[in-house]
Amino acid sequence: MAARSPLRQAFGRYTTGVTIVTCRDSDGQAVGLTANSFASVSLEPALVLWSLRLQSACRSAFEAHTHFAINVLAEQHLELSRHFASNVDNRFEQGTWSDGLGGCPVLAGSAAVFECQQHARYVLGDHLLLVGEVLQWQEASLPPLVYQGGHYRMLGEVM
Repeated sequence: MAARSPLRQAFGRYTTGVTIVTCRDSDGQAVGLTANSFASVSLEPALVLWSLRLQSACRSAFEAHTHFAINVLAEQHLELSRHFASNVDNRFEQGTWSDGLGGCPVLAGSAAVFECQQHARYVLGDHLLLVGEVLQWQEASLPPLVYQGGHYRMLGEVM
């Protein structure tokens, strides 16, 4: 396994949530990947962002589709996160999925789901930054899956 760059290692010190971002490609096939680059931007209007490597095989689908869904994973989704981060053909064979806005796959049992219409896209460095307007959302009181220091983590209660 290749050593992580010092900058990537420093970025990894910041704890993030774990998501599966989904859309449909031009043939109507479900597309999704694990991402931890998700952030809220604004409440009014409701905007979120996430970033995608320019070299990602999913790039053309996310650029072409008008909608995407951010599925915030709960602790129970650890293996699903790994599955969507791998190079498998049918990622959606695992998990319970339904169609949301724009046909974007929505994961049952997520800690939160943000169904978005694309608002803006920017190429910045080696990533494509996608900004979405949140059209509808849902949330559940489930402990989220988190990622820090190159490892999945689970939250504990602060006393």
